[in-house]
Amino acid sequence: MDSGADFIGHFIQGERVPGVGTRRLPVFQPATGAVRAEVTLALPEEVDRAVASARAAFPAWASTSALRRARILFAFKELLERHRDELARLVSDEHGKVISDARGEIIRGIEVVEYACGAPELLKGEFTEQIAAGVDGWTLRQPLGICVGITPFNFPVMVPLWMIPMALACGNCFILKPSERDPSASLMLAELLHQAGLPAGVFNVVQGDKVAVEALLRHPDVQAISFVGSTPIAQSVYTTGTAQGKRVQALGGAKNHLVVMPDADLTQTVDALMGAAYGSAGERCMAISVAVAVGPIAEPLLEALEMRVRALHIGPGTDPQAEMGPLVTAAHRDRVLEYISIGVAEGAQLRVDGRTLQKAQWGQGFFLGGTLFDQVTPLMRIYQEEIFGPVLCVVRVPDLNAALALINAHAYGNGTAIFTRDGGVAREFVARVQVGMVGVNIPIPVPMAFHSFGGWKQSLFGDHHVHGPEGVRFYTKLKAVTQRWPAGVEAGAQFSMPTHK
Repeated sequence: MDSGADFIGHFIQGERVPGVGTRRLPVFQPATGAVRAEVTLALPEEVDRAVASARAAFPAWASTSALRRARILFAFKELLERHRDELARLVSDEHGKVISDARGEIIRGIEVVEYACGAPELLKGEFTEQIAAGVDGWTLRQPLGICVGITPFNFPVMVPLWMIPMALACGNCFILKPSERDPSASLMLAELLHQAGLPAGVFNVVQGDKVAVEALLRHPDVQAISFVGSTPIAQSVYTTGTAQGKRVQALGGAKNHLVVMPDADLTQTVDALMGAAYGSAGERCMAISVAVAVGPIAEPLLEALEMRVRALHIGPGTDPQAEMGPLVTAAHRDRVLEYISIGVAEGAQLRVDGRTLQKAQWGQGFFLGGTLFDQVTPLMRIYQEEIFGPVLCVVRVPDLNAALALINAHAYGNGTAIFTRDGGVAREFVARVQVGMVGVNIPIPVPMAFHSFGGWKQSLFGDHHVHGPEGVRFYTKLKAVTQRWPAGVEAGAQFSMPTHK
């Protein structure tokens, strides 16, 4: 399968199309800094073409039985598994994450496809016989129409697969606008869906930037928008989309805290923090970026972390020994470098400076070493803002109440975790913390596909979380039916409010 080309275009009406515009952006190979290809940015008329393709395909797809849709998703799942390693290499090549991490991303995406294969069960309504004399009532879920996914660079396979299988299983057509930083995976997903038997036009890919996003947000035929990205853009997408009368779920940024209680298993906790803070170079919406050290655990925790961060094996994603790869672009690396400088200027103690760990053999790659800050306070920008890089901040607090107050006061409420041996402490933390996803001795508490993913506060705009039962609710509209047949109907007009006798 062709997984890359000099010019990366769109996928419309069941085939790749090059795009008609001359606006393009480079797609880099982060490990070398070289330009891998150029991605064509869609014009509004290309967005119109994709929407028209989906609009034409919708009636037949919506009337396709849930069982038939599920069988296509089963075939898609098998193709994803067959091409998993190829897809992982493609993700690593354009994103920079290590191969094992890319494989893990794909597996988590496949789990959502597996869940969506249960469409016949998931879409069942409720029926009540004889709600009144000769009257039955029931509910059913029907597709919305054309749905759009706007997805980020950090998970070019997993996040689209949070949306695509759920929308398709529910009978919708779907248009994906992936990140322009690593767009090739989107085309491979489109081709695999086509091979699985999905009719042309049901799934389309439009590459692009803000121009494409604005066109999709304002298109009158688009019924729903799913978005994952930074909080400012999530809020803008939500405001614009809902103003156009669309259903919107917009997942924003995060500042995820991991609370370390004095009784925590130190080895287990450090292992968890290393993977959660520095895996994928910190470019995860569920990455742990703040460790909250409670009481006397702070110093031994920092000593162990400092040693481990300095020993991080950093290299290209193809290096089987690499624990962390490069950042996605030079511009993003520069942004993280700026945050490190800000933290120093604000008075945080820099225990490990990732800026000094760059190696000559990395050449022009977008590498940065792991960074560890101590003595971080809530007023610092490195605490308040999402850095999205391999930077871990340690905040010291005296007790659990102070840890909870710290987390609950933060603007973001995406994910959090606590490490402790005390079940009572863990139970209290789960009950009181104001965050959407919580882990107990689990550093990255991403729910399984049969639950739903989503944060609170400034981490989510909209009423629905992603995939799982919430995904079914988001991608369908509920219809209630009340039915009576003529036999036994009372004669004459009834001018009062109907009641059930």
